[in-house]
Amino acid sequence: MTLAVRSVLFVPGGAPELLAKVVRSRPDVVVADLEDAVAPADKAQARDAVITALAADRPGAGTVLIRVNPPGTPWHDEDLAAAAGAAADGVVLPKYEDPGRLRAVRDALPSGARVVVGLESALGVADARALLDEGPDAAYFGAEDLVADLGGRRTAGGDEVLHARSAVRLAAHLARVPVVDQAVVAVRDTEGFRTDAARGRDLGYHGKICLHPLQVQAAHEVFTPSTEELARARRVLDAAGGGVGVVDGRMVDAVHIAMARGVLARAGDT
Repeated sequence: MTLAVRSVLFVPGGAPELLAKVVRSRPDVVVADLEDAVAPADKAQARDAVITALAADRPGAGTVLIRVNPPGTPWHDEDLAAAAGAAADGVVLPKYEDPGRLRAVRDALPSGARVVVGLESALGVADARALLDEGPDAAYFGAEDLVADLGGRRTAGGDEVLHARSAVRLAAHLARVPVVDQAVVAVRDTEGFRTDAARGRDLGYHGKICLHPLQVQAAHEVFTPSTEELARARRVLDAAGGGVGVVDGRMVDAVHIAMARGVLARAGDT
């Protein structure tokens, strides 16, 4: 079954008590983060705390994943071993750059475990098509890490990552992998988040990384077709009848029919 990824909410591994609380915002995916959210000196302690917290009170809604530290770090193998036996649905593999790593992760996890990969480095973005052809359950675009890797600067407009953001979406489409858009680090700027999420939606992304529960509802609103969008999509299909037609005074053809079907598919309405 395709993984629902309208909202992928990251929870700091150093604060595992939050895992049971964030479900109130009803994210599609909850990620206990052992990577960026945990200082090196605290990695082992955070890992143990996350495993214990999930065993005691696993979030009851949505998909629960553990973001392990990247391959090549001192913590990766132990993170993966712990995640394999945890009360979670799978893992998030950050800084994905080698298809062999995805195969190794799948081999280490129980059958059916989910694996979401992060494309967030120059190499990961450049090789996105080949990497996603390996068949992860989903992927995300990590703008912050990419810009750091390139030695660039993040801007409000995001022009510095537009090419990479588009390239990752294109690769995911060709590989038929659901893909999640970049984070917005200004966690209380709901309107800024909504604007950035809408840009991602317009590029074809399926959801948004969320860093705070406040962002979840906005992500769902942006990535769930509205009543008006659904109604227009149905009018397009009814009017075109598989060919050419006119809807709301505009010509529609095969391209618009495909777009209308995509809107209905995102809503789970066929």
